[in-house]
Amino acid sequence: MKKAGKALVMWGGWDGHTPRETAAILASALEGKGFEVTLSDTLAPLADKKLMKKISLVVPMWTMGEMAKEEWEGLDAAVRAGTGIAGVHGGMGDAFRKNLTYQWMTGGQFVGHPHVGDYTVKLTDVSSPITKGMKKSFKYNSEQYYMIVDPGIKVLADTVYNWDGKKIKMPVVWTKTWGKGKVFYSALGHIAEEFEKYPEVLEMTARGMAWAAGK
Repeated sequence: MKKAGKALVMWGGWDGHTPRETAAILASALEGKGFEVTLSDTLAPLADKKLMKKISLVVPMWTMGEMAKEEWEGLDAAVRAGTGIAGVHGGMGDAFRKNLTYQWMTGGQFVGHPHVGDYTVKLTDVSSPITKGMKKSFKYNSEQYYMIVDPGIKVLADTVYNWDGKKIKMPVVWTKTWGKGKVFYSALGHIAEEFEKYPEVLEMTARGMAWAAGK
């Protein structure tokens, strides 16, 4: 089978999001889509200019933590030039908190999850190749992320957040661009076992990652 491209999946940061296990699941999903995957427990590959020119997709699974200046510059330059970036939950949406431009690139930043339990995810765009043919809504049990989001994102799924006496539509899955690069993010997937419990979420994530890579 012809390879779909080269993907770099990086795991680390806070252990509570099972970064190693989640990275392995996402890497396997990418391999199922035809990608050649490199797994890394360090951010150092981002500073390797020769390597990054060969990478079609970066998947960070790295809650909190910090990037060195050279690593951030390598990631930023790669995505602006056309490399995709895709990720889930805190592994991408609560990563590198001190880097505001990273948050702009990804399209949002976690700020809290007052509700943990059952909630409903509703697709807002069923024509996207990421969501086409999937259930228009489904129940989910996990942390319900409350996020600050870029008004320029394309929302693919949202959830109703009940907070402070108000009902608020909160984006859950979205896409955007950063220069020539495509960005995919899903707030679902708190820990690795959720992808086993909700296979449709894993499939949507796999499609999103492939979309970000231009496939």
